[in-house]
Amino acid sequence: MSDSATNGGAGAGTGRSASGPGDGTRAVRAGLPEAVKHEPTLPGPVFAAHFHLPGDPTGPYTYGRDENPTWTHLERAIGELEAPGRSDVETLVFASGMAAISSVLFSQLRAGDTAVLPDDGYQALPLVRAQLEAYGIEVRTAPTGRDAQLDVLDGAKLLWIETPSNPGLDVCDVRRLVEAAHARGALVAVDNTLATPLGQRPLELGADFSVASGTKQLTGHGDVLLGYVAGHDAGAMAAVRRWRKIVGAIPGPMEAWLAHRSIATLQLRVDRQDATALRVAEALRTRPEITGLRYPGLPDDPSHKIASQQMQRYGCVVSFTLPSRARADRFLEALRLVEGATSFGGVRSTAERRGRWGGDAVPEGFIRLSVGAEDPDDLVADLLRALDETAH
Repeated sequence: MSDSATNGGAGAGTGRSASGPGDGTRAVRAGLPEAVKHEPTLPGPVFAAHFHLPGDPTGPYTYGRDENPTWTHLERAIGELEAPGRSDVETLVFASGMAAISSVLFSQLRAGDTAVLPDDGYQALPLVRAQLEAYGIEVRTAPTGRDAQLDVLDGAKLLWIETPSNPGLDVCDVRRLVEAAHARGALVAVDNTLATPLGQRPLELGADFSVASGTKQLTGHGDVLLGYVAGHDAGAMAAVRRWRKIVGAIPGPMEAWLAHRSIATLQLRVDRQDATALRVAEALRTRPEITGLRYPGLPDDPSHKIASQQMQRYGCVVSFTLPSRARADRFLEALRLVEGATSFGGVRSTAERRGRWGGDAVPEGFIRLSVGAEDPDDLVADLLRALDETAH
């Protein structure tokens, strides 16, 4: 097995550069305020609909829909992970990943514009497409793999990339797509949910926006709905902020605080989960009943070459197909350490037959497995046992 199969691209596993600390140090200290004697290291959540505001309405905190000190700490933390060492990047947090996605699309596009979306991305994107088209925006789609979105890029105002794609785990060349889009005058947004900022930094790859659902591996405990947008263009981010204000798609202070608290263990969780995901993928590739096994960290995965050039870690999701819907259902029911649930990225492993939702173009027996933080040997044994027990 090559080093890249285990660790991702250059500097993977630490995220360290000559100019800054490693990923673990950065995650533990991200967004913390200056130390004040007798005050907590991470201040508790601020519950406030309004703030004392005599006289002119100046200062950072005026009304609870606009700003909150708890958001500020979290936004700084995410910004420090998405764009280490950069002072020109702004981050905004939202009530969910879909709120963050919508904020970029609907704040940047107008009637008559053209957007390019992946046709193999997150299940809710077809709903977004229908709404964009209802507003007079043309939407083109193409698969993530083989950089197919390049073929429909001419005349677009915004290119939306999802890499690795969910649930198929295809990867596209972000730098190549960004260069092509910018040459045509288009903005580029990258959904970074599956990779997390420790696996991939879209802004460093040239993207205008890095967008993600913080519900997933960023917070990692399956108890917070959250989204965020990070970007470096002040005008574009001002429009995103305005959209958040108008729609009111804001996170609660408790959710924001829990998210910030959880980021401290991000590097520990990601390294454990992603390493175990590779172990799982290697074990599953030996099973004759499994087809279409995908994990970008496998050296022979179709996405591995590109992924190893732009990712530091490959994610915690493994996908594969069992021969039938019935076999997939039996397999999922037989698992003891893997919970039957949607979403991914949590410390407890989850899996589901994606076809049950009807929105993904996948076979009936397609399984999306999110690898948690269980002992790798125990998890692999559980998966293989369930396959053996449901073989007939």
